[in-house]
Amino acid sequence: MNQHISRHVDFRLVPLGVTPTEGGCYFSVWSPNAEQIVVHLYDKSEHEIRRVSLPEKKGCVWYGFIDGLAVGDLYGCEAIGEYDPSRGLYFMKDHILVDPYAKALSKPFVYTEDRYHNHYDDFIPKAIVCDDSDFDWQGIQKPAISLDDLLIYECNVKGMTMLNEDVPPENRGKFLGLCHEKVIAHLKRLGITAVQLNPIYAYISEPHLSKLGKVNYWGYNPVCYFAPDPRFAVNPRNAVNEFKEMVREFHRNGIAVILDVVYNHTGEGGNGGSVLSLKGFDAHNYYVHPRNEDGSTDFGNFYDVTGCGNSVNVDSRPTVNLVLNSMTHWLEDMQVDGFRFDLCVTLCRESHGQVFNEFDPNCAFLKGCFCNDSINKSILIAEPWDVGNNGYHVGGFPQGWAEQNDRFRDTVRRFWRGDKGLIGEYITRIMGSRDIYLKETRSIKSSLNFVTYHDGFTLNDLVSYNSKHNEANGEDNRDGSNDNYSTNCGKEGPTTDKKINAKRWQMKRNLIASTILSQGIPHLLGGDEFSRTQQGNNNAYCQDNEISWTKWDYSEENRNFISFISLLNQIRHESMMLRELLLIDDSYRVSSKRSSYDATWYRPDGVQMHSADWNNPDTKTVILVAGAVNDEEGESWCVIFNQREKSQSFKLPPVSPGREWVEIFNTATDNGLPESSHAVKSVTTKCPCIRVFKLRNNVVKEIVDSVSIESKTRHSNRS
Repeated sequence: MNQHISRHVDFRLVPLGVTPTEGGCYFSVWSPNAEQIVVHLYDKSEHEIRRVSLPEKKGCVWYGFIDGLAVGDLYGCEAIGEYDPSRGLYFMKDHILVDPYAKALSKPFVYTEDRYHNHYDDFIPKAIVCDDSDFDWQGIQKPAISLDDLLIYECNVKGMTMLNEDVPPENRGKFLGLCHEKVIAHLKRLGITAVQLNPIYAYISEPHLSKLGKVNYWGYNPVCYFAPDPRFAVNPRNAVNEFKEMVREFHRNGIAVILDVVYNHTGEGGNGGSVLSLKGFDAHNYYVHPRNEDGSTDFGNFYDVTGCGNSVNVDSRPTVNLVLNSMTHWLEDMQVDGFRFDLCVTLCRESHGQVFNEFDPNCAFLKGCFCNDSINKSILIAEPWDVGNNGYHVGGFPQGWAEQNDRFRDTVRRFWRGDKGLIGEYITRIMGSRDIYLKETRSIKSSLNFVTYHDGFTLNDLVSYNSKHNEANGEDNRDGSNDNYSTNCGKEGPTTDKKINAKRWQMKRNLIASTILSQGIPHLLGGDEFSRTQQGNNNAYCQDNEISWTKWDYSEENRNFISFISLLNQIRHESMMLRELLLIDDSYRVSSKRSSYDATWYRPDGVQMHSADWNNPDTKTVILVAGAVNDEEGESWCVIFNQREKSQSFKLPPVSPGREWVEIFNTATDNGLPESSHAVKSVTTKCPCIRVFKLRNNVVKEIVDSVSIESKTRHSNRS
């Protein structure tokens, strides 16, 4: 074995992973129980050319310097020691592991039982030595997007462009396809300010999917927390630069990039699962293990609160270090803007004394995020639950975090499908869910508002199916949630019935308008604007085909819906109040630059709502009037929420002389434009809908007029 040690470097100063320098590379690997760490070096064809044993261990870390190794070269690691899974030891001679700090891989993980067990050397990707500074950002900086201007569009890198004929065939389904000028133009037309990507960390499909001939399309089964998956690159070995190019082009157009990250488990599975990286270096620390009756740790088994076979142990020092280092790498070296954390409660579970693996709002992970300037200033969104004991913690995260608000999702879905007795709950959700995110301690932007997400029905299926239809997944329709609060509006699945389809479109517009108009951060599911259907499948994680891919269908109905979303977002963008409603009793934020607002609620007859009205299960309508306090020039808005199917008259609240209510948005029309822009004092609605009015001086033309005129012009030109 060839080796060279620099006698002038304190290896404790060498970061974990590989550090290129003049004449070679420093190596640093965490593996406290290994007897030896051997680095295998490969040529470009992945043929092994030499092996180097790391010569020095200090505490839990192995160190060494390998001369002649340079940026672009390939390597893998071998952790030698005792193999005894009953004691949590997975050291195997000649078994190559992926460096947990590897920043690029030679190829994606493509699992089959035969390849893993019989052709392992060919199966395992090799790490690539990287230079983080080797990319031209062309002076493009991250966009300065405030939380109140976030409008998130969730999409899958592959599925977003596989069927987009404007994207060159070789770029479809890749990072470079996602940042194609036509895709970005579409997002900007919608008003999107941030894309949230399904996981792009290098991942592997579960063994049971391989047996079914399927793959993990969503990517929620990571192996490497630092490396982009090569399958999303035109040139797999250039995935890092292609990812950076995508980020740069989004930033050039003022769009932030949020990564959906899975730090709660890995693709190594539990007992009997694969040994690919963390498990082979230090399963004791990287994973959670159950306790025996005497309180000792049962290293022979894996404690699972994720439903995926294992739970990553962010309660341990090396693991919280791994996660925080990974986040910093993506924020600083890869220039992303933030993260959405899958099953985030798992990252916050700690054990103290008799308390075992419970959610702790003062955990090391959350403290570490707060103390790291790059992380603390980024966009942080928690999925505030996992599947373990006491795993539901909506409202339990600290200041600076947003949370997926499933109570918003369920209430808005139920309200617009016609469930009774929800008027008070619905209004609470659209006003920022201040019963969950208390105004004394949390921002009104804490609520991530959504009605559709990747895991569930699409918007079109939400109004087209009463029940899930997941037979294509091969699990006899047992997988996926049964609690969808959906409706088929009279017929299961597609139909040519005009009345049913009209009702479905009305519901879709009401659901989207509720999401965008509500206080909090709006989240849209990619493809909903094109009426994307998964044929009733509400768990299409293994459907890497047209069931999941976005069909760029510019039918007249979809073009109207895109115009509807665009107009709604333009109105929201032009309004400080709609983006962040600072009520006079909201003590979380005080600003001399923003007006404080007051909100009043009225019945259709113009009389203020009383407790009896709110508690009446038959109350299906309400008028919101919100306006600036002690500021004649400030904004004032009137919004009608009508759940009734039958015609209903509304008397708008009176206004001071010289001012008038003008309608600027109506979900009862295909494109959201009101039928009239004249001043009104009363209106009649004929279907469940939302109508938005703005108070203006009757002698001054405000931005509302230009919004309406511009939107009408754009719609006319498209037609």
